[in-house]
Amino acid sequence: MNIDPSTTKYLIQARLEAEGIVEKPDVVGAVFGQTEGLLGEELDLRDLQKSGRIGRIEVDVQSKKGRSEGTILIPSSLDQVETSILAAALETIDRVGPCKATIKVDKVEDTRVTKRNKIIERARSLLSSMVEESKTSGSDLLDEVRQSVQVSEIVSFGAERLPAGPNVADSDAIIIVEGRQDVLNLLRSGIKNAIAVEGTNVPKTIQELSKERALTAFVDGDRGGDLILKELLQVAEVDFIARAPRGKEVEELTQKQIMKCLRNKIPADQYVEMYGLSGQVYKAESEFPEPKPAGGPQPRPEPRPEFRPEPREAREPRESREDRPPAPLTPTTKVLNPKLEKYRDMLLQLGGSSTARLLDDGDGVVTEVPVRELVDTLKTAKQTRAVVFDGIITQRILDIASEMNMHSVVGTKMGTITKQPAGIEVWTRSDLAP
Repeated sequence: MNIDPSTTKYLIQARLEAEGIVEKPDVVGAVFGQTEGLLGEELDLRDLQKSGRIGRIEVDVQSKKGRSEGTILIPSSLDQVETSILAAALETIDRVGPCKATIKVDKVEDTRVTKRNKIIERARSLLSSMVEESKTSGSDLLDEVRQSVQVSEIVSFGAERLPAGPNVADSDAIIIVEGRQDVLNLLRSGIKNAIAVEGTNVPKTIQELSKERALTAFVDGDRGGDLILKELLQVAEVDFIARAPRGKEVEELTQKQIMKCLRNKIPADQYVEMYGLSGQVYKAESEFPEPKPAGGPQPRPEPRPEFRPEPREAREPRESREDRPPAPLTPTTKVLNPKLEKYRDMLLQLGGSSTARLLDDGDGVVTEVPVRELVDTLKTAKQTRAVVFDGIITQRILDIASEMNMHSVVGTKMGTITKQPAGIEVWTRSDLAP
């Protein structure tokens, strides 16, 4: 039904029900006939229509099973009071043609409000278009040109022609990402030493690069990232691991998020122990012991580059040297009091479970959580005064323990510690050995 907008300020919408079959002319005739003389000369429908103060009456009626139903629309340019009176008069109609009928007014709509809403929506759309088109001005124009240059620098590397940044060939450290879009996003952030694996099947080029470069795996924070990371750990020598926030992909991160993720990267061996991935990690051939004849002399193992043991430590078994943290960072006494014996027993119980126990002032167990949730749990565990866990003691855990006024931290090994907080006793498996 078409309504003449030139005569419309308000729109009366009514519903018709008739006990019989009626048609549009019957309805229009009933509206004019049964309201004639009812409202006085000033509101006579015929005069109002001739003067253009009400528009054409529109009727849509359907008949089914001997009954008729439909809608009536009457546009009005009268004021609010006159329009309301006219609408109420419609409900006095009780016959349409030869049939009994009832008319119920649903609403009287102010069409100007609808028009204003349409104007607002259209204006908002136009303004958004203007703002979008103006983004290329000023500093945004510089950023756009800079990004286009960075994107053009992407190269193909290795026999598999993997997407990579221009510095991969010469850089001592490279970043492994999932796909081409991840490399492009890192290029936009100024990082030019990234290379993509292009799927879960890690190419030979990546495996060879991992043997001679420091390799950081930067993976998505979803299940796909987990799968790629497990594949990388099995076939390549991964040094560090960085993860995008949970549920996000590397290609959609901002420059600030990318830099934060890379700053928070953790050593691969620490990640493996925290998440229970031991037995799934790649080892170079040189790391496997050569067969030794029975009863023959045992060659002394080469010390790891990062450790410089004292002569006394060099004469001790290899396991003792590897497990012991730097001397200034742990208590040196070997005399175990009942409290330390309890810690030792707990550590033995937790062995291989990647689990942490949070203890109160009386060394009672407050709660038990996976090691991967330890940092978040410590931040809110106000009653915790000690923690025993099957994992590596890190600087972050010690800092949180200091903030929570804890007195003891017990773990399997000591990680890289730059500053040990005062007032916290730190114990490792080797310290508690009988």
